[in-house]
Amino acid sequence: MKKKIVSVLLCMAMAAVMAAGCSSSSNEESKEDTAKEDTAGSEEATDEADEAEDAGTADTVFTKALAQVDEDLAPLPKKDTGKKLAAIESTLSNSFWVTMQEGYEDAAKEYGVSIDVQATDSDTDTVGQLDILNNMLVKDYEAIAVSPLTEDCLISGIVTANQNEVKIITTGNQVNEEALKEANGKIDAKITVDFYNQGVMGAQYIIDKAGKGKVAVIAGNEGGTQADARRDGAKDTFEDGGMDVVAVEQCDFDAQKAYDAATAILEANPDVVGIACGNDDMALGVVRALEDKEVKDKVIVVGVDFTEEAKAAIEEGTYDATVAMSPYLMGREGVIIMLKALEGQDVSEVGDSTPMALVDASNVEQMSDWH
Repeated sequence: MKKKIVSVLLCMAMAAVMAAGCSSSSNEESKEDTAKEDTAGSEEATDEADEAEDAGTADTVFTKALAQVDEDLAPLPKKDTGKKLAAIESTLSNSFWVTMQEGYEDAAKEYGVSIDVQATDSDTDTVGQLDILNNMLVKDYEAIAVSPLTEDCLISGIVTANQNEVKIITTGNQVNEEALKEANGKIDAKITVDFYNQGVMGAQYIIDKAGKGKVAVIAGNEGGTQADARRDGAKDTFEDGGMDVVAVEQCDFDAQKAYDAATAILEANPDVVGIACGNDDMALGVVRALEDKEVKDKVIVVGVDFTEEAKAAIEEGTYDATVAMSPYLMGREGVIIMLKALEGQDVSEVGDSTPMALVDASNVEQMSDWH
């Protein structure tokens, strides 16, 4: 997706007034916006915008983002082709990936194709993820979307997919393209995410709220595209902002590991003022640790993903902020890109197509239908 959708969403991260301006316009303005989108977009995007307006939701941030996805990915693929698709995610015990699965499945239904979405039991089961891919390759799937747990774990499977003429696209997490090229493999398209900037946004929020002081970073699984980038973005931003980074802990996107790490950090640094986390599951584990130590009101916690659990915690006032992205739209994009690739359309320049916004108590109401 192009930068214009990111701009629409980033206005949500500023002031509540500006957020309201982005998401709640008059009926006349809504119709004018829809007309502009109709002129620039595809027939499918027009139909969806009309349906959204009929339902009274055309002016929400999410429905605008959905319409923009279709506009930016035009020309859209044909429907009802009966293509057989598959997708591999991380663990479905995380609601982020469950929502992404819904995006895949809803888009497949809309386009009249089938999709088989599978995932590992944990965020660190690289062997299991490769097994899933290899098992899919003995079936008759024509294209597979993958979100690799690490940049190297699926390389041999992707090479086999190439040999079997199965289209491969990456969604979010990426592959080590140099190593893949050395193995005589390639991917057909990649939907990228600026994970580094997610870390930057979270850390900057803490800097803006806390000023100076001790901070920590709770990261995901080492070697994972998103985990390393979010970690580095947060750490670099803290250091550039003059904060004292007292700890960087790899917690594998696990809430209990994050709880334990935060507990140890607090014991060693009782005056810590902020903790940036690589996802909401870990951030909520950190929040529990702070509550158990009775210091939550002294420490700012920011995560990434804007899961339902995170939304509820922000509304309750127990969680400070998170960087929202849309796993649902990413799943939708994955289906569309796979179908475009199977049609022979050039999908090599999809690039960064995931909108982001910083969500806290000031604008969480404006993101009520975000998923």
